Amino acid sequence: MWAKNVTGNFANVIHGLKASHLTDVVVRRSKRMILDTLGVGLLGTRTDVFQKAIQYSKIYSSKTSSTVWAHPDIRLPPLYATFVNGVAVHSMDFDDTWHPTTHPSGAVLPVLLAVSEALPEQKKISGLDLLLAFNIGIEVQGRLMHFSNEASDVPKRFHPPSIVGTLGSAAAAAKLLGLDQFKTKEALAIATSYSGAPLANAATQTKPLHMGNAGRHGLEAAFLSFSGLEANKLILDLESGFGAFYANYLPQALPSLQSYSWLLDQQDVAFKSFPAHLGTHWMAEAALAVRKHLVKSRKSLPSSRIKTITLKVPDIQYVNRPSPTSEHEARHSFQFAACTALLDGHISVESFRQENISRPEMTELLGKTHLEHSSDNQPSFKNLYCEVTIALKDGDMLTERCDTFYGHWRKPLSKGDLVKKFQANATAVVSPEAAESIVEVVDNLEKLEDCGSLTSLLQGAESTNKLLKRGSRQI
Repeated sequence: MWAKNVTGNFANVIHGLKASHLTDVVVRRSKRMILDTLGVGLLGTRTDVFQKAIQYSKIYSSKTSSTVWAHPDIRLPPLYATFVNGVAVHSMDFDDTWHPTTHPSGAVLPVLLAVSEALPEQKKISGLDLLLAFNIGIEVQGRLMHFSNEASDVPKRFHPPSIVGTLGSAAAAAKLLGLDQFKTKEALAIATSYSGAPLANAATQTKPLHMGNAGRHGLEAAFLSFSGLEANKLILDLESGFGAFYANYLPQALPSLQSYSWLLDQQDVAFKSFPAHLGTHWMAEAALAVRKHLVKSRKSLPSSRIKTITLKVPDIQYVNRPSPTSEHEARHSFQFAACTALLDGHISVESFRQENISRPEMTELLGKTHLEHSSDNQPSFKNLYCEVTIALKDGDMLTERCDTFYGHWRKPLSKGDLVKKFQANATAVVSPEAAESIVEVVDNLEKLEDCGSLTSLLQGAESTNKLLKRGSRQI
């Protein structure tokens, strides 16, 4: 049966998609997304905002519980395990980014891993089950963002994961829970009423909650639908429904199941090499390139020779922070990214420590820095650029520009570099052996019989050798 409205079409396609619809490209790309998300999530369990989310979530309990990543001594109800793990993923702004703009994986993966543990023992979730539901959650987000031209640019009003991420997680949960097309339709509608968070909370500790809530609310919507709760059955068709979040709203049906084409086949994601807003990655590469003209070998930056630093960037107001005072503000500052790259010759996790943000040489260099905007430099991750010009006191001018940074979908991270990023992040909280086991499990995810081995590795409660033996039998 083919639905006559977009909402019904989405529900029918979500229900009807099977593992056989997945392409080799989609499987390969989604496994890279899953590995990266697990790594940044594990690292994120060390953050202050994650610890606050844990303390809050401990007030909830139920007979059914799920893993809190990197915390073998803590288990939470699936909704709150989803919440805290989602917060961890986005706590450092280190997670993947797609076009049109959103962070797709963090709203979906924590949901699926929590649900995989909550189902009855006889209902084991395989790696292929996980891959299918994950890709449905990603696909729904991408298709929803194509409902409006507004979504193509860097956001100005709402943080996208709080909107499309919530519906993506509801779709993924509905698939993994085996909801029929009628209950899937209700889940999407219920999730819409949970959606939306203002962009004003970017660069604060509250922003990671948008990701945790997207997963938690999407899962809750699926649970409520399963329990019989009803909602508007045309939610995606109406400007007063999902259209309330976007201007120029034009909903479109999904492709036919007979010849389904995935957006991830057409558009890969970007992976970050340091934990900050994606726009700052263009800035970092431009600044590092211009630094080479000033600094030879391992010498320090001759700051006293610099008169002014001009940064040509797109007009993205929430990444214009001339004097950041916290790690979250620094992660959303073109100026900080440029000055850190110039001073240190690199940007890393450690760059955002308070002592590096507040050091006198940073304050001095920030004081020499200003932004310029050009009409040809649009706020879109598809085609923005960053340019750094340093005016020296002797009158010389040095300029470098970055059009595509390493890690962008046009210049993707190699498999080796993606694994190195994962291992650097994961080994901050789990053993090198456990990290290597996670890499192996994800690399062979479509052959995995039971996702329980992956969730056990993430909590670190079971010996790696035992899991490796179990994993080798499965894959």
